[in-house]
Amino acid sequence: MATTQTALQTPFETISLENRSQNEDLPETRRAGRVFEADPAFTTSPASRRLIICLLVCANMIQFMSNCITIVGGLPLSKDLGRESGPGKANWMAASYPHSHGYFDYGADIYRLTQGAFVLVTGRLGAIYGHSQLTLLGCAIFTLFSLINAFTKTYDSFIAMRALTGVGGGIFMPNAVSIITTMVPPGRSRNVVLGLFAASPPLGGMIGSLITGVFIDNVNWMWLFVLIAGIAAFNLAWLAYLMPKETPVDKGGHIDIPGIILGLGSLLLFNVVCNQAPSAGWNAPYEIALLVLSVVMFLTFLFWEKRYAKDPIMPLSVFQAPTFTALVFVVLLSYMAFGIGLWYSTSWQYLLRRLSVTQIGINWVPFGLSSVLAVFFAAWLIPRVAAQWIMAIGVTVTLVGNILLATMPVQQTYWAQVFPAMILYGFCPDLVYVAAQVIASNSVSRRQQGVASSLIGTLNLYGNSLGQGFAGTIETEVGTNNDDEVRGYRAALYFAAGLAVLGLALDILFVRVPKDQREGWDDPSESGEQELNGMTTAIEGRASLRT
Repeated sequence: MATTQTALQTPFETISLENRSQNEDLPETRRAGRVFEADPAFTTSPASRRLIICLLVCANMIQFMSNCITIVGGLPLSKDLGRESGPGKANWMAASYPHSHGYFDYGADIYRLTQGAFVLVTGRLGAIYGHSQLTLLGCAIFTLFSLINAFTKTYDSFIAMRALTGVGGGIFMPNAVSIITTMVPPGRSRNVVLGLFAASPPLGGMIGSLITGVFIDNVNWMWLFVLIAGIAAFNLAWLAYLMPKETPVDKGGHIDIPGIILGLGSLLLFNVVCNQAPSAGWNAPYEIALLVLSVVMFLTFLFWEKRYAKDPIMPLSVFQAPTFTALVFVVLLSYMAFGIGLWYSTSWQYLLRRLSVTQIGINWVPFGLSSVLAVFFAAWLIPRVAAQWIMAIGVTVTLVGNILLATMPVQQTYWAQVFPAMILYGFCPDLVYVAAQVIASNSVSRRQQGVASSLIGTLNLYGNSLGQGFAGTIETEVGTNNDDEVRGYRAALYFAAGLAVLGLALDILFVRVPKDQREGWDDPSESGEQELNGMTTAIEGRASLRT
């Protein structure tokens, strides 16, 4: 065992024994019980492990490059595909073009909708079929339908391909995080890696917005999707070559099909109801019917998971951890506020200030750069500051950013208020996501890593999409005509600020998580995971490393 540990202790995956012995904050009994080897699922060479993690981060960045295409370029894409924007038209292209005109756009929203919903269930599927296999499957689905997207000629077919592309992203995300959290033991190395993974969406958004402007303003948009598919295929080929062969944690395990149907169905229906309400109205008969159905399905899902599910896709026991339920609401509210603010910063510049897609893409650069700084800031904070205060910082920067946008005049220089807001928004995803992901992954057993990462990923993506539906309703009610359009925007942004205030209050009052000073896995004898020794994921021929 000692030989194995020495071989696996590289600077990237572990903290040295010498540094651990100098950590005075950890009690002696806790230091002595740490296991610093990587999980046997990924006992490949250190260089291969580092490259796999880099490719996973790149894959996540690529999918958010694609996500941003229909946020920044949604309106011109809609027109090119024959769906003119106007009063009373429901438009499923990008998160939300002006609701005050009575229509709603969904291209990026349909991507996030399917992605966020599938994130919830695919962590469990990864435990049964292997996180590596599910990661590769998700990347393959994303690549295939991104390529097909380039050749769609109608609006409806475009939206359908975007939805299927989002399914690939939903399969990829929780399983990629599970690979990371089983490959890298708890500690500073994991904090940095999760921070890099959390920074990849805003970085991808920044790059995606820039290339979207270049292609839409100067080239046919078809080649934009060909480029995305080509980059994704190259990344997938390297991942498939390097990914070790894997025996799943729960091979042959039971698939909770009723739970998947009820969970996915309730999430999808409720999101559709909220996002269609700005154009259809909450009193539309089908809106009421779908809302009631989504609530009934969700309550049935909870009842089934608690009472009858043999292997639930979302074990309700994860909510028994102290303050975890409050943490879930804080993360959801944070991402709702963040998604609203980021979208309205884009729509304000495009529709009110008449900037080109390329100009908006350039204006997103500070957002991506500040997210990189936030990675290192979050990793530095994790072992030094209690998690609720890290969350509080992330929520606060979102609150300030939303207030900056809500109070700015219609026409103003970019540098006065949009620029500082974009910098602040760059810090929100990293501070909130990293803190939540580290807490979740460190609070559950290695067997439940997929479940924990699925939940946090769902809150991230679903919150972004859900918040825009509620904000769209508020914008529709306040901005009833062209003269009131800016009033609708301000109302939506103030609503986002209110969500941030509520999240901040819940965080300060109810979330109590200590500083994360763990370095390495808990000893199996202490963590109660002895029963996993015979079923932990292992590379063929290397399972003996466990003993």
